[in-house]
Amino acid sequence: MFRILTREMLTPNICKMEVEAPRIAKAALPGQFLIVRPNEKGERIPLTISDYNIEKGTVTIVTQLIGASSAAIIATQEGEFFNDVVGPLGNPSAFVGMSDEELKGKKYIFIAGGVGTAPVYPQAKWLHEKGVAVDVIIGAKTKDLLIYKEELGSVCDNLYICTDDGSEGFKGLVTALLEKLVTEDGKEYSQAVSIGPMIMMKFCTLTCRKLGIPEDVSLNMLMVDGTGMCGACRVTVAGKVKFACMDGPEFNGYDVDFDEAMRRLGQYKAEEAVEREKILK
Repeated sequence: MFRILTREMLTPNICKMEVEAPRIAKAALPGQFLIVRPNEKGERIPLTISDYNIEKGTVTIVTQLIGASSAAIIATQEGEFFNDVVGPLGNPSAFVGMSDEELKGKKYIFIAGGVGTAPVYPQAKWLHEKGVAVDVIIGAKTKDLLIYKEELGSVCDNLYICTDDGSEGFKGLVTALLEKLVTEDGKEYSQAVSIGPMIMMKFCTLTCRKLGIPEDVSLNMLMVDGTGMCGACRVTVAGKVKFACMDGPEFNGYDVDFDEAMRRLGQYKAEEAVEREKILK
């Protein structure tokens, strides 16, 4: 059993939890994910690790309300327990395998959108602790939906806020802000990492290609079973079939067939909407 030590609603439908899991915390690396089963009859839900603390023996997850299973996770209260938490799973971020010499002189730009902002934090923190230059763009529709501002601000060189309605920071899309930073402000980046809605990552990839910045993206939102058994997270990468849970969840954005991935992501939306309506009634 895995005890919930802290629980915080970051927005009306996004919940942050710190979970007691010392063995997982000891083994976790940026970019990896967990499988959470809230109760003995619950569905297995893959969630990217949003932080880990070896000393405290905890991992942090951030869950967005989508359907019945995410609602069951969010409904678990502080002091209560998850039935199962399995991990860490998946491959860590590419930079984890680089030597200090390879990382020297690199400058990263993270583009984070929505709930995808949370898993950017352990990545930016890992690089920051290595002395690597890190900038972060956080995007949301409006200021009330921004998350992890303070956390990311503490582990990056420059934090840029971007809202569609201009209620905070730059008014417009994250891609427009990225292009402005490079073409108008003279910023130079050796690597970009985009995590957020699939459509955002598609256009981040197009923008990075235009600007000549190598880019990785996280396809964690495609995962269902999380162990390669169900095949729901199949995606074409560089012309070959890959599984986000086993081969990723991060891939070279230039190689991803985003149109195929978005079709696959949308295949259960009707069912999810029905279950969500049941919960909200």
